[in-house]
Amino acid sequence: MPDTPDDSLGWVHRGRRRPPFAETPGPGQESVWDYPRPPRLVADTREVVVVADGLEIARTRAALRMLETASPPTFYLPRTDVRPGVLVALPGTSCCEWKGEACYWSVVTPAGVVAAAAWGYPAARAPFAAIRDAVAFYPARVACFVDGERARAQPGGYYGGWITDDVVGPFKGEPGTGSW
Repeated sequence: MPDTPDDSLGWVHRGRRRPPFAETPGPGQESVWDYPRPPRLVADTREVVVVADGLEIARTRAALRMLETASPPTFYLPRTDVRPGVLVALPGTSCCEWKGEACYWSVVTPAGVVAAAAWGYPAARAPFAAIRDAVAFYPARVACFVDGERARAQPGGYYGGWITDDVVGPFKGEPGTGSW
């Protein structure tokens, strides 16, 4: 059976054919339509920096990118590279069919609290165990940078993908993508 958001579109993801509506990547770019499903975790050595209320709260060259069809990458940073004391646990969880149960944190700075700015999977399922001690941040709530480029938030408000100039969509979360 084809791996499609709508079988009538007639494209097959596992065969690596992009759907007709997908943007064509230029030199040095990736199409989110070439990302796999289920997702894949990939090491990324670019400098990743997260800033909240003008305070640097994380910096690493040991990020992991989660690549999943139709979504911009989500960056997971080692907890050891997050400033101690800035994460405050929130009640409640959610569940990802691939990674398992997620928990959430607010970010606290001297200037205030950025509510629900981060999440993680402390008991992530295999093959995603590498993110058990990692934190992901919402670029819509805090400033997230990859090699100096500020990441733009994935549309829709629910997902936490980081859009940079090296990825092209369209992206899950944009208007009309509810069936993806």
